[in-house]
Amino acid sequence: MTDAELAAKLAEDAGALLLKLRDSSVLTGRELGNAGDKAANDMLIAALRDQRPDDGLLSEESKDTRGRLEKDRVWIIDPVDGTREYGEGRSDWAVHIALAIEGSATIGAVALPSLDLTLRSDLPIASPARNSKLRMVVSRSRPAKEAVAVSEILDADLIPMGSAGAKAMAIVRGEADIYLHSGGQYEWDNCAPVAVAEAHGLHCSRIDGGPLRYNQEETYLPDLLICHRQDSNRVLDLVKAL
Repeated sequence: MTDAELAAKLAEDAGALLLKLRDSSVLTGRELGNAGDKAANDMLIAALRDQRPDDGLLSEESKDTRGRLEKDRVWIIDPVDGTREYGEGRSDWAVHIALAIEGSATIGAVALPSLDLTLRSDLPIASPARNSKLRMVVSRSRPAKEAVAVSEILDADLIPMGSAGAKAMAIVRGEADIYLHSGGQYEWDNCAPVAVAEAHGLHCSRIDGGPLRYNQEETYLPDLLICHRQDSNRVLDLVKAL
């Protein structure tokens, strides 16, 4: 398999495992989320060590090691992005599988298992449609203050949603137009979504306009902007002016 095919297969296999676990388990809420995280992570780590033993690896659910910093190719994964949503039986959670090459989000797959859908960097679907009235995806529980402020200026509708992957894929799927986040994330939260969004022609950057860099010693990557290219400069300027 190519790297992109492997990313998609792993995302889909983990998604299937998670759905089976949720459907058959007596666990709910946080306990189910924790069980799903472990089961999916164990499967993904074993598969990547078997299929790409020479590559580096960074997972939310595994202890980080400095060895990955010596690698040009590093798999960055989030076995369950939106553990809370998964445990609550919602659909807005995702599985992230990405390959960063020399610090860039090069290859990615984001599975939305509850929707039976996987978005891939190597198989872009039709270009996402931009709505005449802009729509912004924000956190269900704590919308970023910058996003709320920008939405008011743009007169954009806010769409509360769970995981970062679900939000980013809402832009790719044409269900929203702007994902502006400033509340804190890590590399595994957005590497795969960024790879997929960029492959679909969308703008992806930090909220100061800087590049998103991966496989860094510090994995904290607190903010990002994903939107249509025609809106990027305006949104960045508005954030700068806040």
